[in-house]
Amino acid sequence: MHQTTYLGAIREGIAEEMRREERVFVLGEDVGVYGGAFKVTDGFHDEFGPERVIDMPIAESAIVGVSIGAALMGMRPVAEMQFMDFISCGFDQIVNEAATYRYRYGGACSVPMVVRGPSGGNIHGGLFHSQSREAWFTQVAGLKVVMPATAYDAKGLIKAAIRDNNPVIFFEHKYLYRRVKENIPDEEYIVPLGKARVASAGTDITVVTWGAMVSLCQAAAELLEEDDIDLEVIDIRTMVPLDTETILESVRKTNRVMVVHEASRTGGFGGEIAAILAEQAFDSLDAPIVRIASADTHVPFSPPLERFYLPSVTDVVEAARKLARY
Repeated sequence: MHQTTYLGAIREGIAEEMRREERVFVLGEDVGVYGGAFKVTDGFHDEFGPERVIDMPIAESAIVGVSIGAALMGMRPVAEMQFMDFISCGFDQIVNEAATYRYRYGGACSVPMVVRGPSGGNIHGGLFHSQSREAWFTQVAGLKVVMPATAYDAKGLIKAAIRDNNPVIFFEHKYLYRRVKENIPDEEYIVPLGKARVASAGTDITVVTWGAMVSLCQAAAELLEEDDIDLEVIDIRTMVPLDTETILESVRKTNRVMVVHEASRTGGFGGEIAAILAEQAFDSLDAPIVRIASADTHVPFSPPLERFYLPSVTDVVEAARKLARY
């Protein structure tokens, strides 16, 4: 075992895949000599050289387009968006090209590529550097969507994403990059896409969540022990494919559920989870499904306003107390 950060785990995972498979290469803005804006690819240029660690112009559409072409030719690109907010500049390439190739050609080709980068707020990054846009991609057939919450998962999931033969959108929560430190195995391991985990076991209320909200919900669970309210926190890890069985199994045990996410409430992926539970677990519910999310507005730059905008431990605790009394 060795200790690493969430960011270090992602770096380890990509580097291991590049050593294992020569077709894996990285590209993006400042990923080469500079090592990336957050240093995820620090040292890659020296180890793998400029042909496998490619600095690109500030043109996300070009980064995605080059990745698609390379993937169709048998390579396995890992494209970095310097901030996931700017994935919107490559949106057409992702949803109309990368996601559709296999279907269009009857399975005769695949697009094994990863688009990864920092997402989310709570670092006072302001409007264009703090958004949570995972829900945009969950509606698009042909894409897989991932957001890890721990260093262990960050490494195991990025390795699984690189080995997958479909385009994977890999959201990394930047608030966790250097705040999360944990021991991970020295031996190689993979965390499969589409398998949720029980982050904290409990019996009274199921909390379905992902990304930075996982540790927040676990903090709320510790506080609620004083109220004899036992939260079970489910970290879904991947939105597509979604492990509905683990969620349903938990809800059928607790009979109460909250969905907590950082993205805005309207159109957030929490609404889809709530609909699945209403369709498949209605008879098990003893109370309405509760959603906790960010406000339906832009991410404020002001630290006090950003704290007000984001879900908090207090929000989860108060909602859980109300739900337990229902």
